[in-house]
Amino acid sequence: MDTLLLVDDDAPLLELLRMHFEDQHDGAEPRYRIVTARSGEECLSRAAQEQPSLVVVDMMLPDRSGIDLIPEIRSVAADAPVIVITAHHDTASTIRAMKAGAFDYLHKPFPDRDTLDLVVRRALEMGRLSRRAAVLALDVPDTLRIDDVVGESPRMQEIVKEIGKVAASRTTVLLHGESGTGKELVARVIHAHTDDEAKPFVAINCSAIVDTLLESELFGHERGAFTGAVAQKPGKFEMAEDGTIFLDEIGDMSLGLQAKLLRVIQEREFERVGGVHRLRVRARVIAATHRDLAAEVAAGRFREDLFRRLEVVTIQLPPLRERREDIPRLVVHLLAKINEKVHKRVSRVPSDVMDHLVALPWPGNVRELENVLTRAVVLSPGEVLLREYLPEAAGAVPPASQTDAGKVRLATLDEVERDHIARVFQACRGHKGRTCEVLRISRPTLERKLRKYGLQPAAAQGEGSPDVPSDG
Repeated sequence: MDTLLLVDDDAPLLELLRMHFEDQHDGAEPRYRIVTARSGEECLSRAAQEQPSLVVVDMMLPDRSGIDLIPEIRSVAADAPVIVITAHHDTASTIRAMKAGAFDYLHKPFPDRDTLDLVVRRALEMGRLSRRAAVLALDVPDTLRIDDVVGESPRMQEIVKEIGKVAASRTTVLLHGESGTGKELVARVIHAHTDDEAKPFVAINCSAIVDTLLESELFGHERGAFTGAVAQKPGKFEMAEDGTIFLDEIGDMSLGLQAKLLRVIQEREFERVGGVHRLRVRARVIAATHRDLAAEVAAGRFREDLFRRLEVVTIQLPPLRERREDIPRLVVHLLAKINEKVHKRVSRVPSDVMDHLVALPWPGNVRELENVLTRAVVLSPGEVLLREYLPEAAGAVPPASQTDAGKVRLATLDEVERDHIARVFQACRGHKGRTCEVLRISRPTLERKLRKYGLQPAAAQGEGSPDVPSDG
């Protein structure tokens, strides 16, 4: 329901306008909620408090001009279009009003109420498009295609089919998979293929926000609802409009918020924190988690009724180690994206390097693969992806040596760490700062490791080692 703020010091006309808009309905529901004011100061106060969808303001108010109010209205209710009404017909005022940012400039009295209604509807639609454009610019980084879900393995081909099926409806979807398997990417692809026109995709990580703030982030709050709530704020459900709200890591949500979310999904309505006006939910809900929600239900940490509401359609995303045949295509796909981002041209991958990438354990899944490739692309000097900038495959195929008895001896953790640090230190030509960047450790930690493993002689050697040129 849209809120209209009507501002005029002519009490009879203000009452007529209020009655006119209150009489309009969408089916059984009122189309508008009406708020009125009779002065400029009251207008600004009500605008800040109510955050109207539209302001209709008279040009001549007792304390100031309606045209002069436009910038101030924008400062407290930025997305609300302003329609100026006046009994005076002069060109200069019309130009001033439109220049100040008015959506339209209408003369009163209104002989044709249909014209007034048409202008109001057009202004409200413009406000919705403006808010939607802002959300899209913030939350959708790139145009997504179904090709962004990379994989030829049977499981990934089944997932692509499932995406196509759920995109044809607006049913609730639950995505389950380990961290880094691409749950948000799948959610965005489902969203992108649900509607032909661009609609908001609003994501929120339920584990990244403390419980006391998460409710406000989801549902918004009214001014004064709690300490620090100096203005009304729309929540993610409101910002999503008729698009998609993506609730990432929903398994980490507290039981209290789970109850409130269940009510919202069931009734398709919610109230802002500290508010009394019920707002309709039009967005599709896609939730994701790395947790086994059935086990969480059994342990009493997740509500069973909410779990049943969410699992209408469940898509299970496999870890990368269970679809190694997809890694070569993923490497090619990710390299193209990384090269564009960092302005490099690393596009050639030797077969032994690709085999090495396929053999790695990838506990962080596709996200870890992208991070590893990004680091290797940045460090590689030419067009070839060099193995020396990739991690060792200790987790996939443990290094081994033959003992005197002919038995295989697995390398210790210290031995694996020493070999990896030595290789990176050598690849960085003994430059300790660059070595720290690649290993993602601090300078004191590197110094300690070098001493521990005897990778450089006494401190007199400075930045380099006996076998590696110094950067000093």
